[in-house]
Amino acid sequence: MSDFWVFGYGSLMWNPGFDHQRTERALLRGAHRALCVYSWVHRGTEERPGLVFGLDNGGACRGKAYQVAGDIWPQTLDYLRAREQATMVYREHWHPIELDSGEKVEALVYMVDHGHPQYAGALPLEKQLDIVTGAVGQSGANPEYVLNTAAHLEEMGITDTALALLAAQLIGASRA
Repeated sequence: MSDFWVFGYGSLMWNPGFDHQRTERALLRGAHRALCVYSWVHRGTEERPGLVFGLDNGGACRGKAYQVAGDIWPQTLDYLRAREQATMVYREHWHPIELDSGEKVEALVYMVDHGHPQYAGALPLEKQLDIVTGAVGQSGANPEYVLNTAAHLEEMGITDTALALLAAQLIGASRA
């Protein structure tokens, strides 16, 4: 059985949670990283939702690609579905990505479902800040998720201006 690829653009970049053979920066065209999903499980609750990233239509997204050995793919897919599909807010897609080495591969990506009630759409920065600040879910506090993602992107040399602005606001709010 051949190997498979998974594209990470949020917490999968800094906490993949599955075995992989190789990792490399990658570019996905046709979708962009957006804080556009109300989190009812991992970073919030239905009563006090948080916000997490989704891949939304248009643009491009730099992230991290993971190569998974074919013999452990079924277990990896089960793990990813349990983690990413707790409320079915994402749709699984196979999408071409380009690794920084120049290699083009097909990768599993999780695209946000626009018809799902957890789809938040494009929210202004102040609204994002308000939602993220006090939200906590099974995987921890929402600000931690946003700041970890921002820090990891910075370490990887990836610029995400909207995320950097929100991270700066969160840091400022925590010092106030």
